[in-house]
Amino acid sequence: MVGQTVEVLDSHFVYLALAASAYGGVRYIVATLRGETAPNRVTWSLWAVSGLLAFVVERQQHVGIVALMTLMLGLTPLAVFVASFRDRKAVWQLGAFDFSCGVLAIAGIVFWLFVHQATVALVSFTLADHLAGLPTLRKAWLAPETEHPSAFTMGTVNCTIAVLTAPHFTTGNVLFPGTIAVVDLVLTLVIVGRLGPRFRAWKSAA
Repeated sequence: MVGQTVEVLDSHFVYLALAASAYGGVRYIVATLRGETAPNRVTWSLWAVSGLLAFVVERQQHVGIVALMTLMLGLTPLAVFVASFRDRKAVWQLGAFDFSCGVLAIAGIVFWLFVHQATVALVSFTLADHLAGLPTLRKAWLAPETEHPSAFTMGTVNCTIAVLTAPHFTTGNVLFPGTIAVVDLVLTLVIVGRLGPRFRAWKSAA
């Protein structure tokens, strides 16, 4: 994709994105510490790894202050993962689906680290990140009461701003934050709207 200068927002909106992301992350962490959420450790640990790795790469490529938003995508999941050890009863029990997604996500991250074709590497990394998120999406569908929408709602804001502050709309600038914005929005709607229970109730009544 050929990039054109289409920056919609000034790059200083990064700080607004960081504040929104931090707010959502803190609320999720507090809910976790209180036992009000049951984080899926496969998702949050791999999100932490992918976010921090992406930040390191962006720093090496001199992306600038926009890389701070990527850093937040690593630090927030890391904090959630650590907080999940406070109350073992509040942690979602992992099954075969969770571990399968985790293994595939790790394979995607490893592939990303070693492949030398930029676009292929980016696609593999993005797929790995979303594979890591599938266990939480499944959990939100089955038991939305075990989740809190704050981190995902603010993640949508964070990543949307990341796209809008990009100086060029290229695959490298837009693919990763853009798809995360969509996934976080879907998670927010599934949790807030309790779509899983509603669908099951509708199916039972049909």
